[in-house]
Order: sequence, then structure tokens, then C-alpha cells
Amino acid sequence: MTKKPLTIRDYMTESPHTIGSEQTLAMAHSLMREHAIRHLPVLHGGQLAGMVTVRDLHLVETLKDVEPDAVRVEEAMTPDPYVVAPSALLRDVAAEMAERKLGSAIVVDGKKVVGVFTTVDALRALVEAIG
Repeated sequence: MTKKPLTIRDYMTESPHTIGSEQTLAMAHSLMREHAIRHLPVLHGGQLAGMVTVRDLHLVETLKDVEPDAVRVEEAMTPDPYVVAPSALLRDVAAEMAERKLGSAIVVDGKKVVGVFTTVDALRALVEAIG
């Protein structure tokens, strides 16, 4: 009997919190603290525009004259995040994330963000695999 290949759908964090590209860095920090998360897909007009992480926020905020209440998320986000389908194979996504040293992948079905797969999700998959 062959095992069904594991997909990102099996381990992703579903229905992730998102933020609008025109929201402020302070709002992004607030959402991240409130929900204990480090990655936020960024939407513009309901479509994926990028990804912002806690690390991105801290990097931009260390620049001179940056006010978190005035600077918009789009100025701190990564505009071309790693995007995968829910049916993508776990091993392929994990290998790509390791190769590119990425902390997350945004899971998109059609044009809709349906999940986020992070290193924490990958560790959960590893624990399950090794029992």
C-alpha cells in the first residue's frame, strides 16, 4: 500500500490573518502581537501584493525618521513572496524554502490566499513524520 504524498494543504495554517498594503507598520505590529504571528500576507484590492514579517518591520523601523504610525506596510513588505498551491508537495516546498532560506510560503488557491506555511508548520510536519 502506497502512502498518499503529503501536501501543503495538510500542514498549512489555514485562513491566515492578512493586512492591507495601505495600513501602517504600527497596525501590522498590533496584528502580529495580538495573534502571536510573524508573517502577514499583504493584500491590495483583495489581491496578494506581498508579505511582511516582523523582521521586515524592525528593519524599516531602524531607519532614520521612520514613524510606524505614518509608514505604510507596502514600504516594508516583500513584493514577490514565495507562493504555492494547496496541492504543492510538502517535500518540494520544504526543499525550496531551505534552498532559498525562506521562513514562509503563501498558499494561494486561484487568486485567493487560503493559507500560510511557515517554518513552524514545517517543524510540526517533521515531528509527525518522525513520530
